Amino acid sequence: MALDPETFDQLRDNVRRFVRERLVPHEAAVDEANEIPAAVIEEMRGLGLYGLTIPPEFGGLGLNSAEEVQIAFELGWTSPAFRSAFGTNVGIGSQGIVLDGTDAQRQHYLPRLASGEITSSFALTEPDSGSDAGALRTSARHDGDDYVINGTKRFITNAPRAGLFTLMARTNADEKGARGVSAFLVEAPRPGLSIGKPDRKMGQHGSLTADVVFADCRVPASALLGGVEGQGFKTAMKVLDRGRLHIAAVASGVAERLIHDSTRYAIERQQFGKPIGEFQLVQAMLADSRTESYAARTMIMDAARRRDACEDVTEDIACCKLFASEMVGRVADRAVQIHGGSGYIADHGIERFYRDVRLFRLYEGTSEIQRIIIARSMIKRASA
Repeated sequence: MALDPETFDQLRDNVRRFVRERLVPHEAAVDEANEIPAAVIEEMRGLGLYGLTIPPEFGGLGLNSAEEVQIAFELGWTSPAFRSAFGTNVGIGSQGIVLDGTDAQRQHYLPRLASGEITSSFALTEPDSGSDAGALRTSARHDGDDYVINGTKRFITNAPRAGLFTLMARTNADEKGARGVSAFLVEAPRPGLSIGKPDRKMGQHGSLTADVVFADCRVPASALLGGVEGQGFKTAMKVLDRGRLHIAAVASGVAERLIHDSTRYAIERQQFGKPIGEFQLVQAMLADSRTESYAARTMIMDAARRRDACEDVTEDIACCKLFASEMVGRVADRAVQIHGGSGYIADHGIERFYRDVRLFRLYEGTSEIQRIIIARSMIKRASA
């Protein structure tokens, strides 16, 4: 569902102003404290950011993919931690319910997710299962009218804040692959569910991740997403498709912020009696960054529009995620080089972005996984 152009333009302008006027000034403090101020969280709720992709009938804005990525471009202009605060409600924490939830599950959870009353979290990764999600060990055993869950999830975004987990667990012990995996909607807090100490990370401070431990955690059978066992992995893959496009757009937005800051610095910084932007090697770094950023943005918009047209774009979305996440790393590296010694210390914030963007190549499918998805799709198509 798309907004009318005037309404969408107003939303995008509001988000752009909010990001640049309200969020950017908090970047250094959030990085230092590893916490987003509660007042900022409330403003994000009031702006409707928690419900960007949730259908309007459940209180959200119902943005389509092309609209979503344009908002993500704007959100990328600041530290990724701000987007992560509500990103799970927009993406992997809500879209499984939107796509595969029962009517009762949609009615119960989506309005609360859209308003930001509760924060969602997507619990898939485990200590011994990351990219090979079909090998997960967390179990959900049917016991009367309940399921009893045991296992540990790792690196779970927003776990310390979450009121709802979309959990992937094995309901069929005899089925070792992805077909034995089911999805559950687990509310928190509850007996048998505990959250580990927040992880100390290289970057994206303020975006909290932690272990989630299930020890004989009992949930009602109504918590089974869609009421059907064995569909969890399929749900996860459908959700990650859109999520990867969103992450690619955020990475592209960060790249544009870095290019902006680097260009301004190149104009202002004097060496050998003139701005360093007049040196051709600095110009080459700026030009390479701009070219790659433009290519990523064009790829992302094309894939988003074709996804909205109901085309199969899984391969192309993997291309977007791979290229954009790798691209922003190169742009960040050039930004440090352009800033010289100033880029390596915290005064300009460049080193913070350098740390932050490294995660884009890892979560929601590593670059290596994206390459496998792309190549397998190419081979399958060529063999048809």
